Amino acid sequence: MSHRLFNLKNSKCFVPHGHNEYVKVYLISNSDMPLDGNHNMNNGFSTLKSTWHNWIDDAVDHSMQLSNHDPLLEYFKKNEPENLPHLLITPGDPTTEILAACFYSKINAFLKSDGIDMRCNRVEIEETPTNTVIFTGDPDKAISTANYGGPDIPWWKRPDMTINDL
Repeated sequence: MSHRLFNLKNSKCFVPHGHNEYVKVYLISNSDMPLDGNHNMNNGFSTLKSTWHNWIDDAVDHSMQLSNHDPLLEYFKKNEPENLPHLLITPGDPTTEILAACFYSKINAFLKSDGIDMRCNRVEIEETPTNTVIFTGDPDKAISTANYGGPDIPWWKRPDMTINDL
């Protein structure tokens, strides 16, 4: 992926640059369902992983992550509209912290939509070997949408393959 931290002017992160991000999600059951002595699982891993992996592989992988206030958005709208689906837009700078909160919300939207009786309780994103963020909180409290300007239900709360609201 690539990103630019627009609000960190005069820093190396202001210039678009890339990272290899590694994302781990941790799921727990919504109920105290006893194991049945046969299948002994709440859901098969293929069911649990299919939507999430498709979204990561097809939408997030190789995306360019930008702030909703970044002037590069206007460049893409005017000059490269075909690339708009490849822009992951966050409220404010696309830091690893905000990505972890957005991903936490997104996977829970997928799980609920797919009728899977589990929820994510932890997301880890390793941006570099020395920078990892762990999110375990309430994404609604962590993600400020005050100046986001998107729809009532932003992309990170919808169980679809989007990564922006353009």
